[in-house]
Amino acid sequence: MIDTAMILGAGLGTRMRPLTDLVPKPLVRLDGRALIDHALDRLEAAGIKRVVVNVHYLADQLEAHLKGRAGAEIIISDERAKLLDTGGGVVKALPLLGDKPFLIHNADTAWIEGIGGSLSRLIAAWDGDRMDSLMLLALAASSVGYDGHGDFNMEPSGVLTRRQERREVPFVFADAPSGAFSLNRLWDRAIAARRLYGTRLDGVWMHAGTPEALAEAEQRLKLEQVR
Repeated sequence: MIDTAMILGAGLGTRMRPLTDLVPKPLVRLDGRALIDHALDRLEAAGIKRVVVNVHYLADQLEAHLKGRAGAEIIISDERAKLLDTGGGVVKALPLLGDKPFLIHNADTAWIEGIGGSLSRLIAAWDGDRMDSLMLLALAASSVGYDGHGDFNMEPSGVLTRRQERREVPFVFADAPSGAFSLNRLWDRAIAARRLYGTRLDGVWMHAGTPEALAEAEQRLKLEQVR
């Protein structure tokens, strides 16, 4: 049973400006609530009991907001002194996360669920004997606020490969280096060993990383509420 997660909340939110001029990205509001509250609600619904949140930019605001939440235990991983990127942030938080498998959730990731819970299915699909990492992937064609070329191909077995240059692909989404580095470095190692897997999101992923994408997500949520 996976009951621990990490939310990546330390980013500067530069693509979200001017909305992040005065608040950290996890506190930007979607449908009247902070993005991080949407993430925490989904994690708790999937049975997560402990959540580590890393903080850096306007960290005091984010910590104060999190103290007001009930539910899962929230532990702060403090990166005020140095921003470590996604991979470095996870490595710094490992003593807080423990030695069992855990979820990693971006602070600006939001989606409209299909049938059942996507995170619960992700947890159920985890197999540590075959996998170094298991990603929840959304179809690029049906995602809201996304206009890229995709990130991964997924084989019928679930094994993932990277998009090759000038190609389009359908899905978006061991020893670690020290200091600041991206999780992409670890995913590339897992791809080389054929140990990076994916499972498909049943629902509509909403990219909420820019003001324009956030506005599109708001419109889609309102449409769903009318339905």
